[in-house]
Amino acid sequence: MKSGRFGRLIVWSTLAVGPLLVTVPATVSGQQTEMVGLTTLVRSALDTNNQLVAAREAFNTATEQVSEAWSSVMPSVDLNASYQRNLAVPVNFLPAVIFDPTAGEDDYLPVQFGADNQWNSTISVEQPIFRPSVIVALGAAQRFVNLQVESVRGQEQSVVTQVRNAYYQVLLAQEQARLTDNSVRRVREALEETRALNRGGLADDYSVLRLEVELANLEPNLRRATNAVRQTRRNLAILVNYPDHEALTVEGSLAGMNLNDLAANTPENRAILQFYGAELDGLEGVEAALETGLSQAMESRSDLRQLALTEELRHTEMRLEQAAYLPEITVFGNYIVSAQNNGSPSFFGRGDGQSATSRALGLRVRLPIFQGFRRDARIDQKRASLREARANSRQGTQAAESQVRTIMDGIEEAFLRAIGQELAVRQAQRGFEIASAQYSEGLSSQLELTDAEVALRQSEFNYAQAVYDFLVARAQFDEATGQVPLVDVQLEQRGQQ
Repeated sequence: MKSGRFGRLIVWSTLAVGPLLVTVPATVSGQQTEMVGLTTLVRSALDTNNQLVAAREAFNTATEQVSEAWSSVMPSVDLNASYQRNLAVPVNFLPAVIFDPTAGEDDYLPVQFGADNQWNSTISVEQPIFRPSVIVALGAAQRFVNLQVESVRGQEQSVVTQVRNAYYQVLLAQEQARLTDNSVRRVREALEETRALNRGGLADDYSVLRLEVELANLEPNLRRATNAVRQTRRNLAILVNYPDHEALTVEGSLAGMNLNDLAANTPENRAILQFYGAELDGLEGVEAALETGLSQAMESRSDLRQLALTEELRHTEMRLEQAAYLPEITVFGNYIVSAQNNGSPSFFGRGDGQSATSRALGLRVRLPIFQGFRRDARIDQKRASLREARANSRQGTQAAESQVRTIMDGIEEAFLRAIGQELAVRQAQRGFEIASAQYSEGLSSQLELTDAEVALRQSEFNYAQAVYDFLVARAQFDEATGQVPLVDVQLEQRGQQ
């Protein structure tokens, strides 16, 4: 990047945008405030913003779901134990002819099965050998994690952009309040001079009345502008989770920013102007800059990545339903210990003849044959979801391209407007000085002085508005191309270049 240039701006200009002097008040309604820079506030938002906290918890949930999916391919071990006290031992009847051939057909002998106390304990082990649905589910779980990672990144980008815009809104509101305060001060001074001239017979009563009306109209505007400053500060404080909303005052001023010469700015304004992600080329390379921005957006833009990951996830979910047609093979084993005794309970018997063990090892094959048409319906549903995801990806790509082109136009327009408004401010300032001098000498009317003051105030605000529009467009461009400071681009690396 060339020294003294702001991010290789989209347009160069032969006119230098000279800094305008501005003083930011250090107190609000007598309360001491704290000056904080843009980088500090963005870092605070990335650490404490409630939207990001929620997004990161969703990511933690996704990672635990992956662990849950892996448990399906690992062996499962279960231990079951039971004790039963027979208040009356069960009795079954057997034909008496079994023991006495001379017994009649309807003769039966009661035979007691079991004892007063019975214990059973079973250890079961199962190990899946072939379970296609689990294998596919693992892939789906990992894709879901990737989607959540990108979702957190996208939320971080969004929060950074919101903080930048809120920061710039505070600067614009402060500029409006400053300009209105200057207008009130100038009108008051003009009113005092006009009253003095009126007392000397050099100004009529109408001139005094006109200035009094103008002052009465400006003072409510000053209160409204001051309230707007407080409101924008509160909005910014909420975004960055700042503890004291009323004590927050941001560094920098729109009126003092020089978009064409970075070195001509104060350190505070320079930090704001250097807070950008993707670089832009000069006027001679607008088309190349646009193509680079479009390419970067297709590669790094978070919402497009999320759409692509969603498409992959839908495809995996369809394969998961298709895997329901395949067989599952499982190895299992059981170890059983049983015991019984009469009288007082004796845990698992007192000796031989009261307990026994058994072991089993087997292979289980499960092959789904027919389950109605549920599987076919579910596959069709997932296939439709996949087609929907693909359509959303195409739509998102087209919308992203259009947005990047629109933002590029906005950046160029705002920069050129700031260049033109800088000249208008200089001319309006000179016009107000001339009108003030002539009015003091009685060579011009109070109406001409008022018009000059209004023109100066409007041109100053128009310049601040142009700088604000430029900064907002740059923040939008960074998010639109997927290169957001402190998320995708480290400002420390740029400062060393």
